Amino acid sequence: MPGGLQLMSYLMVGAAMEPMQVDATEENENDVGTEDADEEIYTVDNPSLDLETYAASYTGLAKLQRLQFIAKHCPLLRIEALKLAISYVQNTYNTGLYQSLHRKLAEAVSGTANGGGAVGGANGAASAALPDVAVAASDQIPPGVLPALDQNFIDSRNKSSQMKLERLDNDLKNYKSNSIKESIRRGHDDLGDHFLDSGDPGSALKAYSRARDYCTSGRHIVSMCVNVIKVSVYLQNWSHVTSYVNKALATPELSEFSQKNSEQPTIITKLKCAGGLADLMNRKYKSAAKQFLEANLDYCDCPELMSPHNVAIYGGLTALATFDRQELFKLVISSSQFKLFLELEPQLREVIQCFYDSRYGQCLKLLDELKDNFLLDLYLAPHVKSLFCMIRNRGLVQYFSPYMSADLHKMAASFNTNVANLENELMKLILSGHIQARIDSHNKVLLAQDVDQRSQTFEKAVDMAELYTRRARSIVLRSALLRANISVKCQTRDQQDHPNFNNSSAH
Repeated sequence: MPGGLQLMSYLMVGAAMEPMQVDATEENENDVGTEDADEEIYTVDNPSLDLETYAASYTGLAKLQRLQFIAKHCPLLRIEALKLAISYVQNTYNTGLYQSLHRKLAEAVSGTANGGGAVGGANGAASAALPDVAVAASDQIPPGVLPALDQNFIDSRNKSSQMKLERLDNDLKNYKSNSIKESIRRGHDDLGDHFLDSGDPGSALKAYSRARDYCTSGRHIVSMCVNVIKVSVYLQNWSHVTSYVNKALATPELSEFSQKNSEQPTIITKLKCAGGLADLMNRKYKSAAKQFLEANLDYCDCPELMSPHNVAIYGGLTALATFDRQELFKLVISSSQFKLFLELEPQLREVIQCFYDSRYGQCLKLLDELKDNFLLDLYLAPHVKSLFCMIRNRGLVQYFSPYMSADLHKMAASFNTNVANLENELMKLILSGHIQARIDSHNKVLLAQDVDQRSQTFEKAVDMAELYTRRARSIVLRSALLRANISVKCQTRDQQDHPNFNNSSAH
């Protein structure tokens, strides 16, 4: 990282007046993001992705991270993705990533020329197994026309980055000596922007966070939260994202509608998208769906996080996996706002309509056609298998719900599978309690369990009556205590641990 001495002095000075603790782990500037050690290694051989159009939907680290992810998992698009990433990174100060991308590009070119042998790891082995068409497409780019590593560019960028860092650091010191909060806040934000442009999101997060003590209005707090959220997404620190989304939404400037604040709808949409992404990564799919459904296409302008196409895909898949039939119709199909997002992804819109119309075979077939593109999405890829399984299971449950018995042969044909595999799927759903039924393996029939609706209704009525009785008694007891001016205070944990603790000092 250029500007080492100035960067160290900035971090050491900031540490003495750190207003908050940032629980971000150190990140390598060349990494795509925080990845689990047991990340599934796979390759995508038949994507239908227009890479140039796809990349144009993003800016900043989001664009670079997504292109690197595609290059890692798709041999067919690897060279094109790396070239686009190199072209974009030349507009930043991230010289470390520039050199790393050049190394990967050289490996990719030599790998395609040798039938995939020189490409590292499991991806290189997968490249060797590419179809002839894919290899031929890659070989159309001769090594001679690839961009050469420009050492002069690296040296000049490093020098420019160091000079800019020194200037920003000196400006911040001057602002602090003048004690002007607004200038100090902007100085920290400028430093954060520079660190982010230099490929150091960890330092950028600390710089943005230090602006917190110098926010003088609700709008400044929201701006600080948005900056922290953006960097936390790059670092994949999802607990941080959720925390700051809630903090920003709780500010009066956003919680109360104001016609004067023209940026309010854009910021709310950005926060909902970031919150939905955090819930998606934490596998809270229903909560993620609800947040994505609250986004507004007219104000969806956050290329540093995601594109409107991503909102449609993330929201549509999570809703399909978690919503029941009524919710799907009311919140997705009939939604005037989300319907505009689905217009951007007509195939996904057809998937949702097929599912609602109980055309499960067509729905699952269309999903399989989209699967390769989903697996090239940086954030969606780890959840594709889970979401597809949830969608299929929900389809099986809905298919059988109106019947007392179902022919397994017809049911298997409707779900594009055979009877043996269908029995295994139904067995898991029965054991988990999602389907109340028994399988007649001899006659290949699924039979609903006989349920005494009359006795169940009586049991629910008795339970509800007991609940109302307990609540009524609690209300009567509370009102009697209030009338008698009786107040009972429980000791706090601190008071129990420290008997001599002074109550007045605690409050």
